[in-house]
Amino acid sequence: MTGLALASIGAGLTTIGVGLGIGKVAASAVEGIARQPEATPKIQITMLIAAALIEGLGLFAAVICFLQL
Repeated sequence: MTGLALASIGAGLTTIGVGLGIGKVAASAVEGIARQPEATPKIQITMLIAAALIEGLGLFAAVICFLQL
């Protein structure tokens, strides 16, 4: 396989992983808010921090894939 093919596979897998991670975070936050509505502000802040960390990791992995070219 060429470097371009491997970088494309890596970028695709990174995108899938980030999507699954953010989906899990959002689903858990919605479930937590449904169970305990008074904790909504704390849950939202925690969710946003987790989503930002997941996105940062995804961006870092994508940059590494592109640098492999």
